[in-house]
Amino acid sequence: MKYRPLGRTGIHVSPFALGAMMFSSFGNGDQGEVDQMVARALDAGVNLVDTADAYGDSEEMLGRALRGRRDEVVLASKFSRPIGEDVNHRGGSRRWIMTAVENTLRRLQTDHLDLYQMHRPDPETDVEETLSALTDLVRSGKVRAIGSSDMPASDMVEAQWVAERRGLERFRVEQPHYSILDRTIEREVLPVAQRYGLGTVIWSPLASGMLTGRVRRGQESDLRRTAMFAALRDERRIDAVEELVALAEEVEIPLTHLALAFVIAHPGVTAALIGPRTMEQLDDLLAAAEIALDDEVLDRVDAIVPPGTGVGRMDQEYNTPPILEATLRRRPSAQRSAA
Repeated sequence: MKYRPLGRTGIHVSPFALGAMMFSSFGNGDQGEVDQMVARALDAGVNLVDTADAYGDSEEMLGRALRGRRDEVVLASKFSRPIGEDVNHRGGSRRWIMTAVENTLRRLQTDHLDLYQMHRPDPETDVEETLSALTDLVRSGKVRAIGSSDMPASDMVEAQWVAERRGLERFRVEQPHYSILDRTIEREVLPVAQRYGLGTVIWSPLASGMLTGRVRRGQESDLRRTAMFAALRDERRIDAVEELVALAEEVEIPLTHLALAFVIAHPGVTAALIGPRTMEQLDDLLAAAEIALDDEVLDRVDAIVPPGTGVGRMDQEYNTPPILEATLRRRPSAQRSAA
């Protein structure tokens, strides 16, 4: 592995990060297999491991898998997505952050996080409130660096300005969605990250499985039957996948490797999350670290999905653009009905 600087934090990380969402009872709930997969990734040189409090029992399973090797990894977790039914067990308030971090540290069996990220923006909480709480965590030693995820470019800039004006810790990392099928962050998010020296850790570089080759025209698959991922049935995306499959076959690179190599080739990208559920998947994804795409292949990808554009869109509930949230509309129907 050739390690890369994580923005200007002084931390260096592998270009592939191990995403632990599937290390859970709704993914792979076998602790023995999870232990083996984590060890395999670390032995291969992966040193950035990412989880979240919203991933079921992922933090507990990861904490057990890292016993004896905690100091070898840059350990990241996230907060702000709803945990349970309590209306205050979510978001970016000081009240919730201080509780959430203690729960995460306990589950991961560690006394500090190397990176603590806001899982999704919270439009109902002043960013100064969030940054103030996170600053206290950094100063107390419980957190080394802080970051955001899926934050619009305008919000990224605002957060940097608030941190500077108020003397607070600033977000050092952004975790956006990015893949060949959705290149929209190339317009503003990646340039803003580069301008402010932020590291970027990409989630879903395989477009929720579409870039594994398991979703093809005329074929039914377990992925396409999953109601959560309606984007897997988007004909425009399937057309693009068919072209990418043909390109991968022509240049003799597995589609998964092509997709991962494409993402980490961008100069604004620090690392890409791989989220395997099985050892077989992990070994395949790790092999992509040896792939480097030349300009000719990158140009041909551009011809299929032009820079800064996307094909269809990811439509999971947690990736809804903030402007579509009821609280931000001119006539928020949800608020009227609640009143």
